[in-house]
Amino acid sequence: MNERILNVRVGARVEDNLERAAAMMSALERGEPTPPYFGVGFQTASQMLAVFTPKRWELLATLRQGGAMTVTELARRLGRNYKNVHNDVERLIEWLAVEKDAQGRITAPYSEIVVDVILPETVAA
Repeated sequence: MNERILNVRVGARVEDNLERAAAMMSALERGEPTPPYFGVGFQTASQMLAVFTPKRWELLATLRQGGAMTVTELARRLGRNYKNVHNDVERLIEWLAVEKDAQGRITAPYSEIVVDVILPETVAA
């Protein structure tokens, strides 16, 4: 079973990414195995929701349940217009959520997509 996880982060600071990279480098120097990290980030929740819309979550779920398929087959299963599904697939490819294989079939390669939203700091009253 594929255990790849896509980490979608909203509001992450650059320092968070640098700390994760430093920890991974330290583990590699010690000879410890490090799992691959797949992640995309957004500054705001509205930016994330513009990419991961309800229709696109449904598309991802259909791919997870049905396995690799063409955009035509995906559109048929979703009961949606081919052009709209194709546009959604292209957008999700840009954000690493789906992949296209050499035969042109689309897959959702992750066993999980974890969405992590970091709320802004609170101002002291």
